[in-house]
Amino acid sequence: MRLRGVRRSSNVEDRRGMRSGMRGIPIGGAGGIGIGGLLLVLAIAFFTDIELTPYVSGNGGTAGAYVDSELTPEEEQAADFTLRVLATTEDVWGEVLQQQAGMAYDPPVLVLFSAVTQSPCGGASGATGPFYCPLDEKAYLDLDFFATLARQLGARGDFAQAYVVAHEVAHHVQNEIGILDDVNRARQAMSEREANALTVRLELQADCLSGVWAAHVEGLLEAGDLDEALNAAMQIGDDTLQRRSGQVPHPESFTHGTSAQRAGWFKRGFDSGEMQSCDTFAAERL
Repeated sequence: MRLRGVRRSSNVEDRRGMRSGMRGIPIGGAGGIGIGGLLLVLAIAFFTDIELTPYVSGNGGTAGAYVDSELTPEEEQAADFTLRVLATTEDVWGEVLQQQAGMAYDPPVLVLFSAVTQSPCGGASGATGPFYCPLDEKAYLDLDFFATLARQLGARGDFAQAYVVAHEVAHHVQNEIGILDDVNRARQAMSEREANALTVRLELQADCLSGVWAAHVEGLLEAGDLDEALNAAMQIGDDTLQRRSGQVPHPESFTHGTSAQRAGWFKRGFDSGEMQSCDTFAAERL
């Protein structure tokens, strides 16, 4: 992705360098722990872009001391890249949301952290991936996740990383236009299986909106960038992740969609460049 000359976003809260020896994160009575890769839902019933199982103890846990640590040049380079990508999302959604939905765009803050942190939606860890918290309208990212994405999940390339940022920003777009609230209310009256199926549609829509963003930064794309994003979407499908963990895929437990669905909806958004093409909730087939 060609980002030379692209500005850095200032909508950032940098918590890096404060590394914690967390032995568990207090969660009160909210949410619940999934099994075998299922996701923990905290504070809001519908949001699932974080898995906390490794960081939650039976009695709520205790936090260890925070230790200052100097950031490496590689960490600073990753942050620079991420903030330039974030700036492109601000520019794109500032224009697209106004033109296609008649709304002004209020961008989210991106929280960069190391290892673990806290949010109003619960605790977070870099090991389990980035997430968006609508309660404070912030996206949370441990940049070490990019290494996990490449080395453990097989999703390499800078545009795979950009797709991760764009996906979390897409959840903020959903929050801005009221979709997250609608999904939350609907989930309250559903069985777990029905709620999971609705969450899949929410996540696939975020993938599609990520594709819309990619369509509008096409001038910044290099050869192979689109393939990197599609491969990333394929590698983090629920079926692929469950197989990688040694399980037989269980569709009723899916919360993000299959690999083919995730890549397909990203491509749909990219091909159209239009938000209206991302109505996963009206789609008969995903």
